[in-house]
Amino acid sequence: MREFNSILVTGGAGFIGSHVIRTLLKERPQANLVNLDALTYAGNLTNLRDVEANPNYTFVKGDIQDKALVTQLFETHQFDAVVHLAAESHVDRSIENPMAFLETNILGTATLLNAAKNAWMGSEGDRCFYHISTDEVYGSLGAEGLFTEETAYDPRSPYSSSKASSDHLVRAWHHTYGLPIVISNCSNNYGAYQFPEKLIPLMIRNIRDERPLPVYGEGINVRDWLWVEDHASAIDVILHRGENGKTYNIGGLNEWKNIDLVHELIRLVDAALDREVGSSLKLITFVKDRAGHDLRYAIDASRIENELGWTPSITFEQGLAATVDWYLKNSEWLDSVTSGQYQQYYETMYSNRG
Repeated sequence: MREFNSILVTGGAGFIGSHVIRTLLKERPQANLVNLDALTYAGNLTNLRDVEANPNYTFVKGDIQDKALVTQLFETHQFDAVVHLAAESHVDRSIENPMAFLETNILGTATLLNAAKNAWMGSEGDRCFYHISTDEVYGSLGAEGLFTEETAYDPRSPYSSSKASSDHLVRAWHHTYGLPIVISNCSNNYGAYQFPEKLIPLMIRNIRDERPLPVYGEGINVRDWLWVEDHASAIDVILHRGENGKTYNIGGLNEWKNIDLVHELIRLVDAALDREVGSSLKLITFVKDRAGHDLRYAIDASRIENELGWTPSITFEQGLAATVDWYLKNSEWLDSVTSGQYQQYYETMYSNRG
């Protein structure tokens, strides 16, 4: 098992990143962590209030495309590991503004790779550049089959194309320069602190407020759901035990149609708010389908289970119930991140109803 003394986490103020930082601080108390985050719309330092006073934690506001800043951080902190999560990550936003995704996800990743290469070339000891990616790079599945680590890439959106490009860059720096790397491709995450443009927190908030529940197309698109705390634990395992140069798929081992998930959220939220269960079904509003909407994603996570011993710790039903409970108990957080800019974006994306 590898151990690291100084870890750079990019995008650590975001949804997944904040959980990763919390997990690493707990599981690796010997390591110093630096969180580099530009604090764009989805980055929120309140996600890390419980750890901001930890002496092993440092926050730096900055852009991963800033070569001078990234180089200076490597020199100052002598990183021996990078956990790269910083990314533009919402498909709808990538359709509206694809160039931002290319700049952050491709050029930003290249800047980090070059900084790591320059800092680590000829050095002794364990090093690891860990790149977190998505199952969306594999394209869309039909009714059968699973994505494996050998599935050919077939991205369909500006977002997934930019992530596929960054995956290829990471592998290129490994094969060309010998940079020690691991990559993971995960399925849809859910849990506490997720920005409310994503399906689950969006639906919880709208059910709570008795607002329309926008569902793309007929709601038949299928996703595999991964509890974010399980994802963070998998990242910790891969960082410290994953094989150099390898890719690991991380999945929640369950699949749900979007419309079935919305029905389940209605059941849970209605019950939690002491409403008649099912009374919020009337809020479901089918809207024009997303351009290039992939039908189905599903992960084969057997490699990480067989080689590293990782499996999800809870069922989707348990995780979803805990997630609903968290959002309803943390209405102040949910409302505070929903800015006027977000409201304008929301209206733009969901105003065309089917």
